[in-house]
Amino acid sequence: MSKIEKTAIILVNIGTPDKPDTKSVAAFLGEFLADTRVIEGTGLRRWLWLFILKFIVLQTRPKKVAKLYKQIWQQDSPMRNILNKQVAALQKNLDDQYKVPAKVYGSMTYGAKNLTYLLDQLQGEGYQQVFVIPMFPQYSATSTGAVYDKVACFQKRAREVLDVRILKSYYNDVNFIKALTQSLESHWHRQPAADKTIFSYHGIPQQYADAGDPYQQHCLQTTELVKTEIRKGEFAAQAENITSTFQSRFGVTQWIKPYTDKYLLQLGNEKVTAVDVICPAFSADCLETLEEIAQTNKALFIESGGQQYRYIEALNDNPLFIECLFKIVQQQAGDWLGDKIES
Repeated sequence: MSKIEKTAIILVNIGTPDKPDTKSVAAFLGEFLADTRVIEGTGLRRWLWLFILKFIVLQTRPKKVAKLYKQIWQQDSPMRNILNKQVAALQKNLDDQYKVPAKVYGSMTYGAKNLTYLLDQLQGEGYQQVFVIPMFPQYSATSTGAVYDKVACFQKRAREVLDVRILKSYYNDVNFIKALTQSLESHWHRQPAADKTIFSYHGIPQQYADAGDPYQQHCLQTTELVKTEIRKGEFAAQAENITSTFQSRFGVTQWIKPYTDKYLLQLGNEKVTAVDVICPAFSADCLETLEEIAQTNKALFIESGGQQYRYIEALNDNPLFIECLFKIVQQQAGDWLGDKIES
């Protein structure tokens, strides 16, 4: 048998401040919002944005955001805590089935010791093969595209490049769809389904979608695939009450619609009494789900006339989701995994 090369699997999320304080939030936002993947622009437009970022945004926004992080902080950020659990769970699946299992790592696109740093470390430890899994189901240049950039940054300055594979998306993966469907149906088994179920996805500026970013189409396809699964089971009728919306707008430009907060206001004004909300673009609960959706948007709905608002947690380390990741690893990097343990 030929020698098995050292293989690493990296789960990559977007990033998080190191602490829930103004300084840490400012450092994170400064790096995140300066990336041209996130805020596009060249020439004068680029210069103007960097001026606004430094002298306006980073002078005001970090203090407000730090207060929000403090509401959800659990010794570390929820995103990092959950990423660590996802890494451990996927590692166990590999350990249970392979004689020489690949090593699973967690990393972030932005922040200290980000993906480029980790790739440097792995090369120094003798790894030759790396499978990178951006934890964003639906592809967008603003999220997954930035992961490709980090890998390219490492490869560009490496004398001997690593053999790297990157998962582009998994928005239509059958196991991902089943995990989302089970999450909804389990929720409905515990309590009656609401009048409306909202699939709230992180938004992107409309101009990005107009320029060809497939993110919006990927989100809508995820919703339709889940609805198709739901129609096969006991909650079939609930599929017709599902709507896709988009959250987390930033700045004054138009973003893809409908907006989650505006839609909730509309439902409250229309005397819809109960809503369920799930966020299928988020593989881990974070500020945008635990604060924006579970708290701020809940208050918005109740204040506008609604009565019951239930947030359904992200897939996090749900066993079905970990199984989804495991099968993706087998499909995309199975030739790197070596021999299975005989049962």
